[in-house]
Amino acid sequence: MTDVLLIGGGGREHALAWKIAQSPRIGKLYIAPGNGGTRLLGENIAIGAMEFEKLAQFAEEKKIDLTICSVDDPLVGGIVDFFQSRGLRIWGPTKAAAQIEGSKAFAKQLMREAGIPTADFAVFTNHDDALHYVHDHGVPIVIKASGLALGKGVAVCRTLKEAEVALKEIMLKGVFKDSGTEVVIEEYLDGQEISIHALSDGKTHKLFPVSQDHKTIGEGDTGKNTGGMGTIAPVPWLVPEVLSDIETRVVKPALDALAARGATFAGILYPGIKMSSSGAKVLEFNARFGDPECQVYMRLLKTDILDVFESCVDGTLVSQQLEWDSGFAANIVVASGGYPDTYKKGLPITGIEEAEKVEGVVVFHAGTQMMENVSPSLVTSGGRVLGVSALGAILEEALTRAYEAVGRIHFEGMYFRRDIGAKALLL
Repeated sequence: MTDVLLIGGGGREHALAWKIAQSPRIGKLYIAPGNGGTRLLGENIAIGAMEFEKLAQFAEEKKIDLTICSVDDPLVGGIVDFFQSRGLRIWGPTKAAAQIEGSKAFAKQLMREAGIPTADFAVFTNHDDALHYVHDHGVPIVIKASGLALGKGVAVCRTLKEAEVALKEIMLKGVFKDSGTEVVIEEYLDGQEISIHALSDGKTHKLFPVSQDHKTIGEGDTGKNTGGMGTIAPVPWLVPEVLSDIETRVVKPALDALAARGATFAGILYPGIKMSSSGAKVLEFNARFGDPECQVYMRLLKTDILDVFESCVDGTLVSQQLEWDSGFAANIVVASGGYPDTYKKGLPITGIEEAEKVEGVVVFHAGTQMMENVSPSLVTSGGRVLGVSALGAILEEALTRAYEAVGRIHFEGMYFRRDIGAKALLL
């Protein structure tokens, strides 16, 4: 049996824990720190994702066979290197490889040197220089904090006033702290966005089905960027030839470029792609599973996820088969009112059991926690609270089931987008 330590406490980690718990080889499953949903699948451990020493000590004491990390901060901070230096088996990219997510400036330069299609860009560390660039180039324009910002560090500016405000908040007010000391300013690209996930062991890579996240808080893709408000997979309008082209022009060159820099990538490489009028172009690279993309992938994946992770760690991915459900999956994020800005915590949640009575539905927890001596005992603890996932033979069926389940859940001020997957249904 294989004892596993899973690092993180969001919806992605609940989905991973849900899938790991189904493995016939799983022994003990620990989640650090976990959430109100993961406690039903394993043992939550009160250690933060950035507490490397405590996590490694725990792995040593419990004789953990495999640690899994798909959280951006610890990966960029070097948790894989730290564990490997202690002789501990861990799944995920090294600090050098994770830099492709940790620094947008690094990623853009890598793309430029490797000939990977991406938006034209410039990098700034001085606010006045950045402001002059925006005024010279005009709008619409995209301004990004170079470092990690929980998916919220991107501003699509359609007026000069919006661009000025974005630069002021990122570079002068420091709303993203050190992540905003450097900004990337890009040309605006039209078209729909898709998520590509490539599993890699450093020698071989294999693609997951294409998914589509919905980044903004408002329906019709309006408002501020969030960590993601809902996902579908696969994307019905994306033809295999386009995916093959993305693999050839984006995934393989990125992995090769990292390896050439001595930063061989093992784990999940996740480029966000804009299907623009001038072809597929990379918006950004991530060094871990997307959230909420991971939730739909875990619903669709039929292969034992432990086998998949271990094949990456052991360098045997070439012989690992990935089997997928033939249908579709949808995941609707239910958020706290006010997210991605200020919101209340500690609000009682009801209706999850009723929601999971809908055929094909599994509810993944993200910002939840259990309270003792309180009824109901499950309360909100974050901006994105739940991910309501559903399977269906066709996309419309998956979405209908997911939304029916969402309608059975309640907490004060709950918010969700009602148009997840709508663009895919129209095409």
